[in-house]
Amino acid sequence: MRITGARVALSATSAEPIDLEILRGRFQSAGNSTGNAPLLDLAGYLICPGLINCHDHLEFNLFPRLGRGPYPNATAWAEDIYHPDRPPVKEHLKVPKAARLRWGGLKNLLSGVTTVAHHNPYDAEVFDNGFPVRVVKRFGWAHSLHFSSDLVDRYRAGSQRWPFLIHAAEGTDTNAASEIQELERAGVLSCRTVLIHGVGIDCDSLELLLRRQASVVWCPSSNLFTLARTLRPEVLQSGIPIGLGTDSALTCQDDLAGEIGVARQAGCLTAAEIYPMVTTQAARILNLNRGEGEIREQGVADLLAVPDSGKTPAEALQDFCPALVILGGIIQLVSTDLAARIDAAFVRKLHRVELEGRGSWLVSMNVSELRAETETVLGPDVLLAGRRVRA
Repeated sequence: MRITGARVALSATSAEPIDLEILRGRFQSAGNSTGNAPLLDLAGYLICPGLINCHDHLEFNLFPRLGRGPYPNATAWAEDIYHPDRPPVKEHLKVPKAARLRWGGLKNLLSGVTTVAHHNPYDAEVFDNGFPVRVVKRFGWAHSLHFSSDLVDRYRAGSQRWPFLIHAAEGTDTNAASEIQELERAGVLSCRTVLIHGVGIDCDSLELLLRRQASVVWCPSSNLFTLARTLRPEVLQSGIPIGLGTDSALTCQDDLAGEIGVARQAGCLTAAEIYPMVTTQAARILNLNRGEGEIREQGVADLLAVPDSGKTPAEALQDFCPALVILGGIIQLVSTDLAARIDAAFVRKLHRVELEGRGSWLVSMNVSELRAETETVLGPDVLLAGRRVRA
């Protein structure tokens, strides 16, 4: 595939008109073109790297938001909302898990995500068979100190090259604040460690995390809903590596496109400061080393295209609707507007979907079949992270 006519993001603040060649799922220099590659004209569009969502629970994105906060910590929230024998949890858990995972993949695709960190076991049967986004495969994880009694064993069992993901300091009380020191005493704080949420990080804990070269994943919408607070300004400005995540619909009724705007407002950050949190810095935190989060020669061909209004790449992601998403050189999503002006060969195997208040696209997933399977349990009013879906 050869892509012409678009500006291509080189960094958060710069983009240039460049033709892109994609061969065997990777970006190639123009000199390596075969000369007969299909041509995709994207004049009037800006190409950015496919976005990286650093934290989601993919199987929980059909759920409504649950809980009436603020809570002092995530444990209190979990104990309040988890009643598997009562509605709405009872009904939603009856939807087959594979279907719920696919809905989570669709939520991410519709917000320009090409890579997502799923904070649960890797389900190869689902994720390796036509899943619309790439799910991080090489990682270690535990749920949290409270819910993972085998935390140390889990940490030691993973490869030293893999990130180790854990919910930590998810609260505003002393219990949450003390978790960083507990992780230190357990010997699981290192450059591998990725703390999900981190709202309770105080000045002493922050100094320790900087020494250990740990990272943080920030989920502001989820934090504000459950805790009425999110990361402290001192953490956001400390230089500690921070990636952005959505969490699931249980606490965040939005997707990564919406979360970018929430993060900018909640953290009083510039667009250029947010941009690495969903691209290059997110890739480093998750130890993604095939070129995810950037557009470079021989990098994996993951990209997001949005209408080009002349803004910088970072500014363009502040309020956007994806026009095109390519994963490993394969089109996974194209807007109906763009589909009308490109060669029909690019879209003939795609399926239509509409998301309330957001847009309409052709996507690689058969959403009609997925809806039909889900409606047998939940009825016709299917909400994906709070928005109605039509197929």
